[in-house]
Amino acid sequence: MPDEASADLSHIAIIMDGNGRWAKQRGLPRQIGHERGVEALRRVVEACRDIGLQYLTVFSFSSENWKRPASEVSALFGLLRLYVKQDLARLKADGVRVQILGKRKGLPDDILKLLDLAVSETSGNSRFTLNIAFNYGAREEIVSACKGLARQVEAGEITSDDITEDLFAGSLWGQGIPDPELLIRTSGEYRISNFLLWQIAYTELVFMDVLWPDFSEGHLESAIQSYRDRDRRYGGLSVDETSS
Repeated sequence: MPDEASADLSHIAIIMDGNGRWAKQRGLPRQIGHERGVEALRRVVEACRDIGLQYLTVFSFSSENWKRPASEVSALFGLLRLYVKQDLARLKADGVRVQILGKRKGLPDDILKLLDLAVSETSGNSRFTLNIAFNYGAREEIVSACKGLARQVEAGEITSDDITEDLFAGSLWGQGIPDPELLIRTSGEYRISNFLLWQIAYTELVFMDVLWPDFSEGHLESAIQSYRDRDRRYGGLSVDETSS
């Protein structure tokens, strides 16, 4: 891995996809695929921290995942319990701050307590921030922000003319978190899947044909190199175009 992240790369987002297919290819229960996916997450968190990245946001449990069989949803919750219990002390000691993006409604009480524990125990850390999108859906996040601003207008706290991009962004669940410069999706799928729809307006997208449990530091390095090789113009001209 590179010794440090480039100056303009502070936030990576990842759609961790392919646990089930990884298990199916090996004739294993899907639960095993999810367990291997947690191991991949550990590797990536450590790698991102070590290269000096400031933020990593991972799509852990989508609001659409409730459509899966109850047994698999229960297994995913069990993995979260295991991850927090096994890794929280290490994350805290390593200076990792944990934040949760998503809605609380519908989650079991013990899961809510674990999420709150992870946030509170690491709230004083500042070396690296791990954002876990759990029970998260971007459209719902946007609707929630709209409703919050509408209530402020109705209460006379602001007017519709006061609503700017910055004010709207500050009303999202991940308020205060900068937009990711790079988004990685594994498993060979080419979809965003309702993830960070507002925040990735100018994010570079990298789709990788590797199942998440097999995702390594080398894959992360390859994605970062792809990002560095691109010309980020934000609607403007490239260096070559401005000099011609």
